[in-house]
Amino acid sequence: MNLRKLAAALTVPALALALAACGGGDEGGTSPSGAKLVKADTLTICTHLPYKPFEFNEGGEVVGFDIDVLKIAADAEKLETEIVNIGWETIVSGEALNSGKCDVAAGAMTITEERENVMDFTEPYFEATQALMVKKGAGYAALDDLAGKTVAVQEATTGADYVKENAPKDTKIITLEDSALMMQAVKSGKADAGVNDNGLLYDFVKANTDMEITSEFQTGEAYGFTVKKGGNDKLLEALNKGINDKAAYDKVYKKWFGEVAAQ
Repeated sequence: MNLRKLAAALTVPALALALAACGGGDEGGTSPSGAKLVKADTLTICTHLPYKPFEFNEGGEVVGFDIDVLKIAADAEKLETEIVNIGWETIVSGEALNSGKCDVAAGAMTITEERENVMDFTEPYFEATQALMVKKGAGYAALDDLAGKTVAVQEATTGADYVKENAPKDTKIITLEDSALMMQAVKSGKADAGVNDNGLLYDFVKANTDMEITSEFQTGEAYGFTVKKGGNDKLLEALNKGINDKAAYDKVYKKWFGEVAAQ
């Protein structure tokens, strides 16, 4: 979900989706390795839905690549997981972590200097680029082909920033609240093209054969998970250990992307 410019005074109510909830209530606790927890025996994860295949609701359960990577650490720490679906700006501002709504934030979140100022990031766990999605056969091979056309982007993302900086000056840019709306705008013909993270768009195209990816933009992005700034070094260590568990990580990566991650 990339580089999101922070919106001032934005308040979004949290919707907690309990997944395999357990634990000893809401008095907090610590993991076996000493990581601080907002709920005993549970790793509480803040995210913003949907962002398939990284996190989305399927059959009443939140699933996805991000969730499974975090479960590597949760399982090692003998913790259950619980998901809190919350506004994206509340996540990237650090407020979700600072206010104790969750232990870790996830959401295909690009590591940026702006975000590092308000949150502590794990090591990168996924490399990403931006991609251009259009109707199959539309003939838009690159962003430059969209002069005078309409491009849909998701608000507060690096994809949105890339389009604003690189699209022809007469391109009409429509900004939508979430990725699902952005992709549907292209599918429905409301927009001629859309730009967002490649993993997200390739998953959409796989399920919507009338759509295609015609180009990618190398933006040097890497995703990380976050914990409270200066507030949970033990949890950060546990999450990094999970990311670096190659056998477990490769199994999760293959599950969601059909192949082992490039080395």
